[in-house]
Amino acid sequence: MSQPVLSKSFFQQPPEVCARKLIGATFRKGSCAGAIVETEAYAAVGDEACHTFFRQKARTFVDQHEAGAGYVYLNYGMYWLANVLTKTKSGQIGFVLIRALEPVDGIGRMKRRRDRQKETDLCSGPGKLTIALAIDQRHHGVDFTTAKGPHFLKRSNRPRIIAGPRIGISREVERPWRFGIPGHPHLSKPFDRPIDKQFVE
Repeated sequence: MSQPVLSKSFFQQPPEVCARKLIGATFRKGSCAGAIVETEAYAAVGDEACHTFFRQKARTFVDQHEAGAGYVYLNYGMYWLANVLTKTKSGQIGFVLIRALEPVDGIGRMKRRRDRQKETDLCSGPGKLTIALAIDQRHHGVDFTTAKGPHFLKRSNRPRIIAGPRIGISREVERPWRFGIPGHPHLSKPFDRPIDKQFVE
């Protein structure tokens, strides 16, 4: 039996909860897919590392879109990064950045797009995985809760998950909102000072 697509209700949770629960889920676009092994969460309010802290366009995006919408932006003018919007009914709003995948489908196509042969080079970073899955500005604002575009499939098992400080940013680095599978070969970077505990889900 195929895994069900994660609905809007899944993304009506705080960003750090969604980020944690997406570990082990599958991120798919067309014939290409990967198991999510690393994510990061950002809060729309009070988080200086979030786009909403310094970009009016990001705040407008939050106002105009529902939970589960794709937030895709160009990082340093080089790489598209894929995020998903989260919103709770109580007003906890944020984004989850998909940081790394373990390729599971369409690997040959991913290799051609990335011009790489090692599977650990295909999706082991947020800019790499968007190239491998051909995700770009066309997917900004697209509903990520329908199989018509990029979407998430419910995880079939619950992996061991660790948390740690976020990376690739200069503000609020110590917020432990980076989540991943410890020691996984497809991580973008090993975890420094990880928090290893049983998360309540």
